[in-house]
Amino acid sequence: MISQYIIDALQQLLIPINFITLLISVFFGLLVGMLPGLTATMAIALLTGLTYRIAPDTAILSLVGVYVGSISGGCQSAILLNIPGTPASAATATDGFKIAKRGEGGLGIFLATTSSFLGTVISIFCIILLTPLLTKFALKFGSYEFFLLALFGVVICGNLTSGDDSLKGWISGILGLFIAQIGLDGLNSYPRFSFNNIELMGGITLIPVMIGLFGFPEVINAFMKEEKQILNITKFKMTEGFKIIKKNIVTVIRSGLIGVMVGIIPGVGEDIGGWLSYWAAKTNSKAKETFGQGNYEGVIAAEAGNNACVGGAIIPILSLAVPGSAPAAVLLAAFWLHGLRPGPLMMKETPYFLYQLCIFLTAGAFMMWILSQIISKFTVRVLQINKQILMPVIFVLCTVGAFVINNRIFDVYLMFIFGIVGLFLAKLNYPAAPFLLGVILGPMADTNLRRALVLSKGSLKPFFTRPISIFFIVLIMVLILSQLNFVKGLKKELVKGAK
Repeated sequence: MISQYIIDALQQLLIPINFITLLISVFFGLLVGMLPGLTATMAIALLTGLTYRIAPDTAILSLVGVYVGSISGGCQSAILLNIPGTPASAATATDGFKIAKRGEGGLGIFLATTSSFLGTVISIFCIILLTPLLTKFALKFGSYEFFLLALFGVVICGNLTSGDDSLKGWISGILGLFIAQIGLDGLNSYPRFSFNNIELMGGITLIPVMIGLFGFPEVINAFMKEEKQILNITKFKMTEGFKIIKKNIVTVIRSGLIGVMVGIIPGVGEDIGGWLSYWAAKTNSKAKETFGQGNYEGVIAAEAGNNACVGGAIIPILSLAVPGSAPAAVLLAAFWLHGLRPGPLMMKETPYFLYQLCIFLTAGAFMMWILSQIISKFTVRVLQINKQILMPVIFVLCTVGAFVINNRIFDVYLMFIFGIVGLFLAKLNYPAAPFLLGVILGPMADTNLRRALVLSKGSLKPFFTRPISIFFIVLIMVLILSQLNFVKGLKKELVKGAK
């Protein structure tokens, strides 16, 4: 019976109109991902309305294609310009941009897109094999665990991006958490730090912050530094790229599994999957000091992790009708719109849909890989353009990207404000990535901490009695203590003694 479902899905895929739809959707998703300010959520929401009157199979195929394409597309601008196209690509920029500055932009994009493809494929296997097990695990996450998970993400990001001074990374992340508190609170809708300003009551929108922190400093720096030599692009062979992927296949598999686990937890998202995978790769690497300096493994881990979240976020949709991320929430609405009812009864009512979706995801990932290789031959040439000519164009795109989210000029002002913040952070050697992650995780941390305290009537005891909470507390403490100077010194002494 399962083989028949797979054959039927393949037949649907090979219908000319469906194949062309997949091609256009993935291409559109890649473009959305590459342009700063446009997100996977926006792309799926836009496409959902356009697919209202077409056949369900074609509609689902197009939505899956744009989802995969938009998550992966962000790596190109992250690598070439140090401006993440989507929040999910922030971790990729850490090493990807340094790779591009060496003239290896093409190789960097090849490694990123190949890892994206493999991460998606890993997540597809998990959708089929591990849905019941992972869903039960996700259900054990309550407000206590979600708060600690958010804190854990900020601590990790601070460790990874601040070199030898993790304190600067943590301060940057905490500042981001504070910024996320501006606006109406998540429980009682009480205005905080808004100073009776209606715009501030709506909260700080993520995309203008991201564009300001990463895009604005690059534009300013392009005019502050005079470039006399245009960067040459080193040509690479695909066999070279495949050798690097083969060498790091353990990283790909580990990052894919981490991405799936993160994706299945509702409300976390692809950006956390990328950072956790990056952290795991750095922790297990024998060359930790090269991370952040253009390490191939860093790009591979980040992209495999954030793309594996695509499949991971779909698992709770199929099992419980609960989305694992914002794009997945829009995808769930699209499923309902086209007469599909994911949830506990799905395997009885529409058992074919699980296998159909997996085939569509596989085809979308493969199409994404092919189109990315073609597009990168053109996009990589931006490295040969003098930045003083290129950056005004990028600045216009950044401004438009900040505006189109809510169609309000206030978001453009926010982009400028956080652009200045980004310049100060860079000047003082504070990493911008933890700040952005703090803004992303702030609402989740705030709402879940307050909800946990309401449930426990102000008691902190449940944090130290629930197994998963204890696990996160121990992990956070280990991460913090490992950065203390006397612990580092002790570790060096132990390594010397072992030798």
